[in-house]
Amino acid sequence: MTNFISIFPLGIVVYPGEQLNLHVFEPRYKQLIAACLAEQKPFGIPVVINKKIMEYGTLVQIKKVEKIYESGEMDIITVGDSVFRILEHVSTIPEKLYAGAIVNYPENNESGNSRLLQEVLHGIRELHAILQIHKSFKKDDSELSSYDLAHHAGLSIDEEYEMLHLFYEAQRLEYLKRHLHKVIPMMAEMERLKERVLLNGHFRNLSADNL
Repeated sequence: MTNFISIFPLGIVVYPGEQLNLHVFEPRYKQLIAACLAEQKPFGIPVVINKKIMEYGTLVQIKKVEKIYESGEMDIITVGDSVFRILEHVSTIPEKLYAGAIVNYPENNESGNSRLLQEVLHGIRELHAILQIHKSFKKDDSELSSYDLAHHAGLSIDEEYEMLHLFYEAQRLEYLKRHLHKVIPMMAEMERLKERVLLNGHFRNLSADNL
C-alpha cells in the first residue's frame, strides 16, 4: 500500500507496538496533531540522524491526549503501528506548517524464534546485571519481541535505525544477539578495570605463595 502521511521527524527510533509520550510545543506540530485528531488519522515519525531525515520511520496512532496547556502545547500518548519507507518527501503542503511524505509499508514477517528470543533475553539481563540496572518487561518472556527488547540492549541510534529496516523477526533477534555478544565482554572488562582503579592506593593483603 502507498499513501500520503503527515510527518513529525524526530531524532529517535520508534518501533511498532512501542508507546511514545510526546510533549508537542512547536506551532507546526501543534497544527499537525490537531489535524490528526480532527480527522482521526495517524502520523509518521521518520528517523533523523545527523540532521538528515532518513528513508524509514514508523507510523504512530494517537492513543490519548494527556494534557492541553493554555499555550496550545500538548502532552500526547502515541503507539507505534507499522514501519514505512519514504518514497517522496513533500516539504510544502498548502495551508499547513508541517511537511508530509508519500510512503509505502514493507511487508514485515513477525514470526519469532523462541530459542533466539531466550538467548537475547539472557544477554540483555546479563548486560543489565553488569551495569547494575534493574528493569522488568510488561509482558511474559514468551510474548516479547525484538521490538520490545531493542531499546534495552544498548544500541546506538544508528544501530536502532538499522534494526528498524530488518523485516524478519529472526533477523532482528539475530542482530540483537550479535550486538550483545560484542558489547557484553567489553562492558565486563570495563567493570574489571573500574575495580582495579578503585583498588589503587588501598592497603592490600597480598601473598606471593612463598616464592
